[in-house]
Amino acid sequence: MSASTQEDSVTGKTLTRTVIAEMLMKNFERLPESDQAIFAYGPMYFSVNGGIAGMICNSLYRRALNVTQAAVTSNLSMAVVPFVTTFALYSAAVSNPLLSGDINCHSCVLLRGALVGVLGGGMYPILLGLSVNAALATRYNTAPMPEKGNVLRHWVDLSRTILRKMSGLLVLQALFGAYLSYRNYETYTKLAQITFSSGGEELES
Repeated sequence: MSASTQEDSVTGKTLTRTVIAEMLMKNFERLPESDQAIFAYGPMYFSVNGGIAGMICNSLYRRALNVTQAAVTSNLSMAVVPFVTTFALYSAAVSNPLLSGDINCHSCVLLRGALVGVLGGGMYPILLGLSVNAALATRYNTAPMPEKGNVLRHWVDLSRTILRKMSGLLVLQALFGAYLSYRNYETYTKLAQITFSSGGEELES
C-alpha cells in the first residue's frame, strides 16, 4: 500500500503528493535525533565511500598506465565527482522518494540503495578513471597505445582487470547502500506512522 493510499484511509480525503510530502517534512523533526541524523548524514558518509573508491580506482589506472603526471588534479577529480554523483543518485533514488511518500516498498528501497552503491560508488569511478587516465597516458605518452582497430578491446581488457581488483569494494558498496537504505526505510516508517496517525488533526489545523 502506498503512502497516499494509507493517508486516504486515515483522513478520508484525497491528498496530492505535494501535501503528503509537506506533512512528512513537517513531522520529520518529531523523530528521534538518531533517526534524523542517519537520514540526513548517512548519504554523505555513503558518498565519501564513493569518493574513496574513485581514488583507489585512479591509483590502479595510474599504475597500469605508468602515469605519474597530474597526480593532485586527477585524484581530486576522482574523489569529488564520484562523491557528488553517489550523493545525487542516492537522493534521487532513495531519500527524496521516501520523504515525498512516492515509495513504500521495503525490498525496492533496499535494491535501489544497493544499485546506487554499485553504480555510483563502483562502476562510475571505473569508467571515469578510464577516461581520465587514458587521456593522461595519451597526452604524456606513458604507455604504449593500442593500434587502430584494437582500441576498444584494449581499454575493455584494462577495465576488466581494474574491475576484478575492485570487486571486493563493489560488494562493500552494495552492502553499505542496502544497509543505509534499510535504516532510512525504518526512519520513513516511523515518520509515516507519526504523520498518518495525526493526519486528520494536521489537515484541520
